[in-house]
Amino acid sequence: MQVDHHDLAHEFPEFKERIHELKVEDAHFQKQFDRYDEVTKDVERLEKQGMPVTDEHLEALKKERLAIKDELYGMLKD
Repeated sequence: MQVDHHDLAHEFPEFKERIHELKVEDAHFQKQFDRYDEVTKDVERLEKQGMPVTDEHLEALKKERLAIKDELYGMLKD
């Protein structure tokens, strides 16, 4: 199965420098960035390996990733 990579630099290439700045300067951004990366890796691993997982669990992970991504995007725009 083809799995798209969803790391933040690929999602928001126009904010690559800003992402780096905030990771260094803002502890909350760094924490959320790390959580986003962790959830993304979990989703990609589950999709790639075809591991048995309920649709509800995978959907919950994707929703969590989206909520974190929305928060991070808001911080990047400020």
